[in-house]
Amino acid sequence: MRRVSLLFSVSLGLWGASFSGSVYDASTHQPIAGALITAGTTTVRTDANGSFRIEAVDKSYGVRALGYERKRYISSGKVYLKPLKPKALYLSSFGASDKGIMDRALRLIDTTELSALVIDIKMDRGQIAYQTNHPLAKEIGAQKTVLIKDLPGFVAKLRSRGIYTIARIVSFKDSPLAHAKPEWAVKRNGALFVDRENLSWVDPSRKEVWDYIIDIAEEAAQAGFDEIQFDYVRFPDAKGIEFSRPNTQQMRVDAITGFLAEAKRRLTPYNVFISADIFGYTAWNSNDTNIGQKVEKIAPLVDYLSPMLYPSGFTFGIPGHRNPVQDPYAIVRKTLEASLKKSNNSPMAYRPWLQAFRDYAFDRRIFGGWEIREQIRAA
Repeated sequence: MRRVSLLFSVSLGLWGASFSGSVYDASTHQPIAGALITAGTTTVRTDANGSFRIEAVDKSYGVRALGYERKRYISSGKVYLKPLKPKALYLSSFGASDKGIMDRALRLIDTTELSALVIDIKMDRGQIAYQTNHPLAKEIGAQKTVLIKDLPGFVAKLRSRGIYTIARIVSFKDSPLAHAKPEWAVKRNGALFVDRENLSWVDPSRKEVWDYIIDIAEEAAQAGFDEIQFDYVRFPDAKGIEFSRPNTQQMRVDAITGFLAEAKRRLTPYNVFISADIFGYTAWNSNDTNIGQKVEKIAPLVDYLSPMLYPSGFTFGIPGHRNPVQDPYAIVRKTLEASLKKSNNSPMAYRPWLQAFRDYAFDRRIFGGWEIREQIRAA
C-alpha cells in the first residue's frame, strides 16, 4: 500500500515527511532485509520483509544495502536496488589525473569484469589531491600538489559511465600534519617518529586528528563518491613509540573503533558506503596485531572490510602454508574464512585487496595472470 503522511514540526518550524515502504532486489524482486535507510542523521533498517518507516525533515531519504547500489528517494512505496559487486582497480592521484593512465584504466573497465575505481583523495604523504577549502590543509602544506581540479566533475564523469567510485583516504600516516602539529604526532624518545619510508604519523587517539580526517571524508562524500575507504586506519607497527595516552591494547582498539564510529556518525547524512583497510593477519591474531585493529570490533562500524591479503605480506605464513606465494588461492580463501568466523557478518561485507605486484618477501616472483586469477577465484 502506498502511503505518504505529512507532519508539522513546531520546534523547527518546518514541514517534514514520514516515509514508509519496502526495499526489493531489482533482479529477483525479493525483499532485502537489513537495508539501511537514512534521513539526515536518522537511520533505520528494513525488517525481514524488507519494510521500513522513517521520519525525514528534508522530504527525502537514502537507501543502501550490502551488495547493492545506493539511491535517494522522495516518495514512499516500493524501492528497487540493483545488485552491485564492485571489482576495483586502484589508481593513485597521479594515475587518476594522468590522461594516458586513466584512459587505459577505463579501457580495462570496458573490456574486463572490472567495474570500480579506488582513487587516492588523501594521499600516502598527507597531500590532498583536490582543491579543498579546509584551512588546516592549507596551513600545513597539504595543498602543494593539487592534481584533481574539479572533484565533483571528476566523480560525475566516472559515475556517468556506470563506474562505482571509492575515495581512498590515508588516515593516520600524515607527515605534513605531524610536522605542523607535533603535539598531535606519534613520538619516539620524545622526537617525531619516522617510519621505514621516512614518514611521520599522527596519534590515532587524538580527536583533533579525527576531525581533520573526517572533514576530508565529508568533502569526498559531498563530491559524489559512492564509498569512503579509510586506509592506514591503525597505529604504526613499530616498537618504542609514544602516544598522548599509555600504549595499551585497550587504548589502541578504543582509538580505532572510536574514530570509525565518529566517521560513521558524521557521514550518515550522505548515504555513502564506508570501508576500512585492515591487515591480513588480523584474521589470525587473537590480539590487535599491536596496531589497534580487531576484525570483530571494526566490522559493526563499516559497510565493507578490505583486508590486505597480499601473499607477500604474510611473511610468517599461515597454518599449513609456510610459503604463501606458492599458493595464493589458499592464502586468500583461508584468511577470508578466518575473518568471517571472527566477525560473524555477511561474506558480502568483504572486499579484499589482492596482489598484482612482484613478490618482495620470498622468491621475487612476478604476480601475473595465474596468481591474480587464483586470488580472485578464492575471494
